[in-house]
Order: sequence, then C-alpha cells, then structure tokens
Amino acid sequence: MRYSKVELRCRVKGVLQLRNEYEGLTSYAGLELIRQYFSRLSLVEQIRRHVGGYLPRSDYGSVPMLLLVLTLIISGGRRVRHIGYLGSDPVVLRCCGLKRLPSGCTLGRWLGGFSREGLTRLSVLNEKLALSVIRAAGLRRLTIDVDGSVVSTGQKVEGARRGFNPRHRRVPSYYPITAYESQTGQVLAVRNRPGNVHDGKASVDFLKAVMERLREELGPGQILEWRMDGAFFRGDVVDLIADERRMEYAIKVPFYPWLGLKDRVVARRRWQAVATGVECFECRHRVKTWGRTLRMVIYRKRVFHPTAKNFQLDLFDPDDGYYEYSAVATNKSVTGRTLWHFMNARGIHEKVYGELKGGFAFGCVPAQTLQANSAWQLLSVLAFNLTRGFQRSTTAPQRRTNRKRRSLWRFDSIHTLRYQYLHRAGRVVRTGGRRILDVGTAPAVFDHFLSIQKRLSTA
Repeated sequence: MRYSKVELRCRVKGVLQLRNEYEGLTSYAGLELIRQYFSRLSLVEQIRRHVGGYLPRSDYGSVPMLLLVLTLIISGGRRVRHIGYLGSDPVVLRCCGLKRLPSGCTLGRWLGGFSREGLTRLSVLNEKLALSVIRAAGLRRLTIDVDGSVVSTGQKVEGARRGFNPRHRRVPSYYPITAYESQTGQVLAVRNRPGNVHDGKASVDFLKAVMERLREELGPGQILEWRMDGAFFRGDVVDLIADERRMEYAIKVPFYPWLGLKDRVVARRRWQAVATGVECFECRHRVKTWGRTLRMVIYRKRVFHPTAKNFQLDLFDPDDGYYEYSAVATNKSVTGRTLWHFMNARGIHEKVYGELKGGFAFGCVPAQTLQANSAWQLLSVLAFNLTRGFQRSTTAPQRRTNRKRRSLWRFDSIHTLRYQYLHRAGRVVRTGGRRILDVGTAPAVFDHFLSIQKRLSTA
C-alpha cells in the first residue's frame, strides 16, 4: 500500500511549551519488570535476613534506601545527586517502596554510615544471591577469574593512594579486586583496596576468603578452576591453590630472568601447532626459589612486526619472523591447544569490568569516605548480578559449553536493556480499582513486556 506525501509528512512550527503537572507519567516503565523479579527473588526478605540491622538507619527505612541505590544504578545514575532526576517517578517509587524520594545529600549521608561489619554483611548477601544462581546451573566445574582494576579518585578521597594507574599516574586511586564466575556470569566477591597495593601480593587473604565461602556453601566435592594473570604468579598463591584437593589453576607466567624460561625457548627446536600462527611446547620446570616443579606450557605467536614489549628475546633472525611469547603454569591435565583457548577467555573478565564501570557506575566515586565508596562498589556489583539473574530467568538464550568456559547464557549489556525496556516511557493509570501500566502503542514494546512478564510468572 502506497501513501501520498501529504500522509507521510507534517509541518513543524513553533516551540513546545513545558509543564510538569501531569501525574502517572514514567520514564522507566521497565523497572516494573525488575520489581517483579525482586519480588520473585524475595529480595527484601533476603536483605533483612543477611544484612539485618547492620545497614545505616534512616527515616526512609534501611531496606528502601538500599533498594533505591540499586534502582538508581540500574536506571543509569552515576552520581548520588542524580537521584534528583528520578523526581517522583511512580515506577521508581514502587520499585523502592517509598512515597517520596530523599535528596542526594540524604542518600550520601546514608552511604557514609556503613560500618565495616555492614560491608561484610552486604558481601555475604551478594555471595548468597550469586551462589543461588550457580546452584541452579548445576555445574560440575566452576571457573573463577580473579583480577583487579583501577578506579581513579580525587585528591582528598579517603583510602586512595598513588600507585598502579597507567593512564593517570599521579592521580590517587582505588584498586579493587573481584572474583568472577565465568560460566554463570556472576561476580562472587569484591574487595576495595588502596591504589598502591600489588595485585598478587595483596590477594592471598581475598583468595582464602573466597575459597572458604565456596567450600562452605557448595561442599568439598566441587571442582574449582582458577584463572589469573601474571601478577598472581607468586609462590604463596600457587601454594594456596596447588595443595588443595579438587583445585585447578592456570596462571600466566612472566618471563622473569630468575625463572630461566628463556633458556628453554632457545634450546627448543620442535613446536606443536595450536592455532593459525600459534605454536607451543610443554615442560616440567623447576622453580628453585619456591622448591616446586611446575607444568609450564610456553606459546609463541607469529607476528609481522617488531613487538613493543621485546617479546622477540633476541632468539631468531628477522628472516624467521617476529614472535610474541607467553607462558602458562597449570596443574590442569589438558592439552596445550585446549589450555590456549581456556586462557584466552580470561579477557571476558575485562569486559565485565568494562560493563561494571560503563553501565553500573563501578568506576565512580560518589563520596570522600572509604566506607561510602566501598558500599557503592558492592551495590554496583549486586546490581550487575541481579540484572544477569533477571536475564537468565527471562530473555537470555542458553548456549553450549566450550573450551573457553564462556557464560552459558548470551547476556545483553545493560545499555541494550535500557534501550529495549528499562527506559521506556509509560503511564500508570487506575482502571476499575486497579493500577495499570500503559507502555504505549508500539506492538514490539508491548509484546516484549508481555513475554517477560509471563516468564517471570513461571520462573
């Protein structure tokens, strides 16, 4: 059917006047679906059970204030003062269980009231929710990526120090560390640290705590696979994991001179093909400093340019091409090819950090106190895990396992979720004594909302 130009075009003249008198309008219609998921999850009851009286007190109520921060982060707020842009949105109020929203100053003071015990209990709440997803998946092996990331702060922020900050070397920062379960897409634990700590040296207590929690909740029969970068190649870290039953590890190995790996590469003549342009060989290497013999798999990747990090190691003539070398220490009984793909998937954790910082305000510093900023990081991770669990119950399609130990569900980013339904305009109306959410006349939007609601009812 063809339309005439008169039916397709319209003339726009003048400027629309603004007003803020109409009640029932919302810019976050999709938050009603999130609220229904929270209800199915009994989130309020779990907050009261695991955090209980350790939350800071407020006239608005401790639990509604925590739900308010989660709602603010999920809806896209990156600062405490952004609470003012939510206004009196009816869906936001329903999601938090409030009749009116507090000011940004009130919310900031509430975050600053967190005690150390309150942060610990909030971590327990996040672990309980993440482990419930892991149990439901029924995995025989858990693949845990451990890594740290830099969060730049201001000059007067409590607990921040100058340290490893490659982009802003003189700016103080935090250096939080997280443990991420790769197959379910859940962040198991997060700990905030000053920016001058060594990622591997300061990780032993964190790793012990995560191991104890997993053993306590999942039992000693669960196989745990630990995947880490070169900063964790330390004797105390290897001793902690290697001596435990049903523990496997794969750690990147830096080419330290005292290790003597360069001599093995020089003496090597036969390499095994792994992938296009990638070869490897494995050996049992004695680390004299630690008194241990480790299984090492050394890889070389052919490139066609001199490498900036001097991975060539002066081993070959330029006629033979240039190579980038890497090594992995492991106790896994897999081939070099499988181990190559397994370690390459460690980059998934970097993408999680990217989404946490870009989509869940993990990289923002809302206050100048250490407790408030640590609480914000925990709530950011909790919001991330809840949206992943929401997708798993509703929209995320399941996919097969592979050597990379990627996530078992194809998750969308939070930006996609906001575009599809979280930031959809709507209107809350009362018809026949019941409140109804009108999401407009677009069939695709209405069908999407309806399908998610049906899946939530049977989740």
